[in-house]
Amino acid sequence: MLKKGLIAGVAIFVVGFVLQWGIQSLIPGLTAQYQNPELFRPWTDPLMMAAFAYPFVLGLVLAYLWDRLKMKDPMEFAKLYFIIASIPGMYITYTSFTVSLTMVLVWTVTGFVQAYTAGHVFTKMK
Repeated sequence: MLKKGLIAGVAIFVVGFVLQWGIQSLIPGLTAQYQNPELFRPWTDPLMMAAFAYPFVLGLVLAYLWDRLKMKDPMEFAKLYFIIASIPGMYITYTSFTVSLTMVLVWTVTGFVQAYTAGHVFTKMK
């Protein structure tokens, strides 16, 4: 499970990076929102380096979930993750923080794609 989770973490990192780069290219105003110091720490803050661990933590958690649920289909896995984690998480994010609906929607879509990516990795690693 550790190996699956770490490999999924690499895939999630790459997919997340490409998605964020692509989406910010399509929606330039998003970059300014990420640079808002009232919402986010600046990249010069040493704690921001911990953000790079997120895909690996997510990969490990999703590997555990995949194994426990004996999942087989990455799309079903992504939908389950979306319903359990993304919908309530993004609802509370939107209602509690001063982030735009666009940013919340981007995070929601990115989360779904990352869960699908992890499920796809897991199906290839039987």
